[in-house]
Amino acid sequence: MSVSISDTSRRSLMTAGPLLMLLGMVMFALNDAMGKWLVSSYGLGQVVLLRSLAALVILVPMVWHSGLQNLRTVERPWMQLARVVFSTAEVFCFYYAVAYLPLADVMTYWLAAPIYVAASSPFLLGEKVGWRRWTAIAVGFVGVIITLEPSSAMFTMPAIISIVGSAAFAFMLTSGRFLRGTPDSTLVFFQVGGAAIAGLAFAPTDWAPIASSADLLLLGLLGIVAMAAHMLVNRALKVSDAATVAPLQYTLLLWAVVFGWLFFGDVPRLTMMVGAGLIVASGLFIFIREQTLKKRDRVLPAVPE
Repeated sequence: MSVSISDTSRRSLMTAGPLLMLLGMVMFALNDAMGKWLVSSYGLGQVVLLRSLAALVILVPMVWHSGLQNLRTVERPWMQLARVVFSTAEVFCFYYAVAYLPLADVMTYWLAAPIYVAASSPFLLGEKVGWRRWTAIAVGFVGVIITLEPSSAMFTMPAIISIVGSAAFAFMLTSGRFLRGTPDSTLVFFQVGGAAIAGLAFAPTDWAPIASSADLLLLGLLGIVAMAAHMLVNRALKVSDAATVAPLQYTLLLWAVVFGWLFFGDVPRLTMMVGAGLIVASGLFIFIREQTLKKRDRVLPAVPE
């Protein structure tokens, strides 16, 4: 009887992980759509400030419960500071980009971040990358170029800001490998706190009166929905292995297309779809290859592939 219960619990967890990840991606896409809506009416600093304050309402009790010593004694303080700077830049770049570009276009740039991480890992992390992954990295960069549509338009400020923002996001992913010993709640607290400080600095320059209680609710929900998305994704990675749930992050692009069409009338461009397809294929190949090499390294010496 106990074996049957154990098997049932295992199957339930295997199902729960992907469902939690899929729901997390929906929440992220919803958060992004709300952000695009709000930055069309309110200042960038104002949106980031109110979003961050709402998130801190949830985060502060979590950090308090885990212990304030996690804030006082942190590993690699300079790396923590650099992560805060880049994460703050990423938030501002993202909301600036969605104010001018279709939601799906912006998400395509951001989904290229794992490709940047793989490309920089030999230089920043000392990891060996073989010809297979270098080929996938090259394919991913081709996808980015196609999405940009090589022309004078690729040098517009929104496109440039999108590339800068996705690169900042890639640094955030890379820094996580240096800060494995820092609790998730501490990392997110510093991240949100940095954005709140930057938002407070910029908000007075472009503050707009809040037009309605509905907009005030959306400004608050922006941070809460983002926190819920992070929690769902973190939980998914705890109850299921990464090889099962991590590839599901690319469903975010599907929801970006759907929400962009429903809420803003954005029709995906052919070049965006082709570029996104190459970026997703490249990212999936890099992820799958890394998982394969990790399994091999458990029994064999590491071989760059």
